[in-house]
Amino acid sequence: MIVGEAPGANEDLQGHPFVGAAGKLLDTLLAQIGLSRQDVFVTNVLKCRPPMNRDPMPNEAEACLPYLRQQFALVRPKAVLVLGRHALERMLPGVGGISRVHGQIFMRSGVAFMPCYHPAAALHNGALLADLQRDFDRVREYLDRLLPPPAPEPDPAVSPPAAEQEQLPLT
Repeated sequence: MIVGEAPGANEDLQGHPFVGAAGKLLDTLLAQIGLSRQDVFVTNVLKCRPPMNRDPMPNEAEACLPYLRQQFALVRPKAVLVLGRHALERMLPGVGGISRVHGQIFMRSGVAFMPCYHPAAALHNGALLADLQRDFDRVREYLDRLLPPPAPEPDPAVSPPAAEQEQLPLT
């Protein structure tokens, strides 16, 4: 599960999270760790864009919290990427600022939460991109430890062994 802060202008127009430049970067980061949008549930703390794209107000986040809780209950994630400082303040209050805690895993009720810089922040400040890529690499490492490796694809050239039939005695 990936949780951002609030929809931007593109997201508001299209009704989907992370569809602008930040969404393209998110797709690239996911692909670099072998995931795609189809593998994750992406949402935001706020469900609508704040006026003039200002920072979300606490009462706005509070008003949207029941929706986020319901999404969380339905998805039942094992790991949650928390993107950006506003999402961090709502999802993991009191753990510290994003620049101090990004890339760390915080366990809450059996779920691993990992704060990361928001992709939009990395687009505005290119110096954050390397940290963001390393954080996504840590996510892959965590998922590799958590999830069993996928079963190998059967080789279509090799037919499965015929089941041995039990031979009945003649007497």
